[in-house]
Amino acid sequence: MSDARAFVDRYLGLDLLRFLTCGSVDDGKSTLVGRLLADSGAVPENVLQEVIATSARLGTAAPGELDYSLLLDGLEQERQQGITIDVAWRYFTTARRKFIIADTPGHEQYTRNMATGASRCDLAVILVDGSRGVREQTRRHAFIATLLGIRHLVVAINKMDLLGWSQAAFEALRGQCREFLARLPVHDVHFVPVAATQGDNVVTRSAHMPWFQGAPLLEHLETVHVQSNRNLIDLRVSVEGAVRTPDGGRRALARVASGVLRENQELVVVPSGTRCRVASICVDRRTVAEAFAPMEVALEFADEVDLSRGDLLAPPLNVPQVDHRLEAMLVWMDQAPLARGTSYLLRHLATTTPAVIDEVRYRIEMQSLQRQPADGLTCNQIGRVALTTTQPLGHDPYDQNRACGAFLLIDRVTHATAAAGLILAKQTAAQAMPSVQPAAPAHTVWLGELAAPAPREPLLEALLDELRRSGKPTLRLDATALESGLLSDLTAGDEAAATERARRTAEVCRLANAAGLTVVVTLPLPPGTARARFAAIVGPALLTADADAARQPTEYARRLVARLAGAAAP
Repeated sequence: MSDARAFVDRYLGLDLLRFLTCGSVDDGKSTLVGRLLADSGAVPENVLQEVIATSARLGTAAPGELDYSLLLDGLEQERQQGITIDVAWRYFTTARRKFIIADTPGHEQYTRNMATGASRCDLAVILVDGSRGVREQTRRHAFIATLLGIRHLVVAINKMDLLGWSQAAFEALRGQCREFLARLPVHDVHFVPVAATQGDNVVTRSAHMPWFQGAPLLEHLETVHVQSNRNLIDLRVSVEGAVRTPDGGRRALARVASGVLRENQELVVVPSGTRCRVASICVDRRTVAEAFAPMEVALEFADEVDLSRGDLLAPPLNVPQVDHRLEAMLVWMDQAPLARGTSYLLRHLATTTPAVIDEVRYRIEMQSLQRQPADGLTCNQIGRVALTTTQPLGHDPYDQNRACGAFLLIDRVTHATAAAGLILAKQTAAQAMPSVQPAAPAHTVWLGELAAPAPREPLLEALLDELRRSGKPTLRLDATALESGLLSDLTAGDEAAATERARRTAEVCRLANAAGLTVVVTLPLPPGTARARFAAIVGPALLTADADAARQPTEYARRLVARLAGAAAP
């Protein structure tokens, strides 16, 4: 029993990575994932024997050999045509990590299926057939992956056996890929040469390509650090209904879309602006102290509050934008083209409201990734639109919060999904909801006396965590961020320059405070004139942490945040 408990605990403690495989048709996506599953020991022996028999029946492999793609292509239609149509979800575990794989179709007509798979993933493996090079669908899938917020890519140059295991051929293809990836918002790209059919550089290093010194695919997937697509900072609770309790009270039925919800937390109802406080949180008929996405919850409130389906709950100092007019990118999925002035149903979290396409601003031409003028969009095209909803919509930009920045457009006649939409950030703050502006002033916390990293980092971590928990929007300013831009023209060591550094930093803090941001400054400032200059500009909003803070960073951070809220001072 102890061994079983240890196994379960070890499994539950493993990190989870969701990734998809994508690229053009016949680039070898299903074969690659099948090989990954088989060579990592994730496929039972009886399943392997069944697939060997199916391979022989279909004639897709030599007798006794395995067509690895059949481990993924589960539909009979897929096996007969040798293509992937639907998204195939597979799960496996290694000693280092748990994985969920979305093997997505390569055919252009199934682009919508690929977009569906990508919306739930943190990393994309893009396959390129080395014998055919980069094609339009390769670019389309890379663009959609980054559009949907995936910032970590692995480009697998496949079928290296057909290229004679040539390093020069690999370098040439890597150059092609880098040329178009340079136009996309990608933070991390790893290139690996593979031969999926033979298993080279999939799970184990290839003996045919000793010139490649990088990690094989599985090792990279086990060790790559990715930022999860779960937003644990911006609390958004989507109300799906309300019921009466036996004692005559009201209970809201809701889903935590993002962030962490805590008992006794103060919230604002969007769009009405009504304030309320959570009295209890119930999950699966059990009262809990906190809940997080994507939990379904039943909430009771300390105050009488009127809630209805489609309302959003958020912290008072971190509310979503509310507006009728949206700017969005659309992945068009309907066979009927999009035309300006057309009305659809827009589904966003628990809200469904009519929406009209006011303007198609442009579409993306996939070969060059350039913007092209457009009056409409056809199936599988991607473009930017302006639209107006009948009901005001509480939302976040998609690149900030996937859960509250995504929506679907539904055909009002057929009820088919017409498009997947991603809300873009507004360029101005004109749409901020005036009824839920921050009730308490924001402050600047200066850790200047803890400039050295050793004593500063524990307090800084504790302080940032406490600010997040309290729902305070926070801006961190450190030497690296400031000296590489705002202060780059000032000479170190000069007294006049030190005073000017203080003035510029203080002005940034003052403006950020006025916008409702609490600023944490870790820039070391000298005593005397420069410090006085800083304090004079920031004014009463300035709080400082002394050297004693390093001794009990967690407790000091808690008390400091309480002081920001007007409670007991440190």
